[in-house]
Amino acid sequence: MSRRTAGPAGSTTAAPKGGIGKRSRGFEPAVRLLFLNQLTINLGFYMLMPYLAAHLADGLGMAAWAVGLVLGARNLSQQGMFLVGGALADRLGFKPLIVAGCALRTAGFGALAFAQSLPMLIAASLATGLAGALFNPAVRAYLAAEAGEERRVEAFALFNTYYQAGILLGPLVGVALTGVSFRLTCVVAALLFAALTLVQLRHLPVRHKDDGAAGAAGQDRGQFRTVLANRVFWLFSLAMTGSYVLSFQVYLALPLAAGGTAATTALFAVSALVALAGQLRITAWCKARLSRERCLVLGLALMGAAFLVPAALGRSLPALLLCAAVLAVANAVLYPFEMDTVVALSEGRWVATHYGLYNTVCGVGITLGNLGTGALLDVTGWSAVPWLVLCAVGLGCAAAMAALARGGRLAVRQPAEEESPSRTA
Repeated sequence: MSRRTAGPAGSTTAAPKGGIGKRSRGFEPAVRLLFLNQLTINLGFYMLMPYLAAHLADGLGMAAWAVGLVLGARNLSQQGMFLVGGALADRLGFKPLIVAGCALRTAGFGALAFAQSLPMLIAASLATGLAGALFNPAVRAYLAAEAGEERRVEAFALFNTYYQAGILLGPLVGVALTGVSFRLTCVVAALLFAALTLVQLRHLPVRHKDDGAAGAAGQDRGQFRTVLANRVFWLFSLAMTGSYVLSFQVYLALPLAAGGTAATTALFAVSALVALAGQLRITAWCKARLSRERCLVLGLALMGAAFLVPAALGRSLPALLLCAAVLAVANAVLYPFEMDTVVALSEGRWVATHYGLYNTVCGVGITLGNLGTGALLDVTGWSAVPWLVLCAVGLGCAAAMAALARGGRLAVRQPAEEESPSRTA
């Protein structure tokens, strides 16, 4: 893996100095609005969703299977429709999908406030999931296009800090509101998304689909053929799927091992605080010293290594917190360069569709990985075995990524930028 002398990683361009606010102001207003967008999306989502299961079971007296059905409907709707959402964003433009997704989540959260029957709850849950499938690929493609090749990595690093801030603040606001009533939590979350919808409708510039993408692909009907035939992108996506399985253990294996609400809250707090405090510094360090390919390999290897801590030290809370912290550092290493690589491997064509496919592949991987992890825990209990298997997953994915990099397959460069697509207020 040769050191890159230009491009997203290994660039000799000095990164702007300063904190999150100052660095954010160095970007165009549209990018800053996308940062605010993600902060608000996660704030609204995480103030409500962590408490939905308890509301369904305790507040509405639903059976466990019905609770699982409602929660599963949201996940199925979102993961299953990511590719469609990305494809629509490339065809119709990014702004319409972002606005539509936020408006749909407004309706979904508002319906959750008043839904009592199982069909209504499932419909509301499906709406919230579909909303995420509409705006997630569009937001990332818009951010990548607006930031430009030289500043994509920095933009995604900042994006992740706002993302993590929403995860940290959301449950804190939610627990206070839910203490009054869950309906109040739903209404406030819906109002947040309604306000975000109006702000974006008024202030987010229209970024039209890249007409050059359609020309390069031949015709619009070649959109899916172009994306699905991208073999290197498939291999990259499969290698990265392990990182999502390992990251998700903050929601599965680590809370189960910790036991208790206070310990679980501490795990989430450590993860978010590490990301908030370290993301920009970690990205700057990686960008100055490593190629994009080596950052991906390092991040995957760190994710695997994180599980050596509970394997060696057991289920003690300090060991689990240290594991969560190392996972957060690994994610901070990976995320900006991972998002940048998706754009690079798309070669500037159908970027949102590539993001949609990537999210779908990783979502399927998370589902299968969680089933496997759960089965492993049932069979082996809390011995070192499940932790060592998770470690092996991370190291195996790092080896796969290194093999891709050695073949030069990840060193794809976008064509020289042409005149920016037109934008209107």
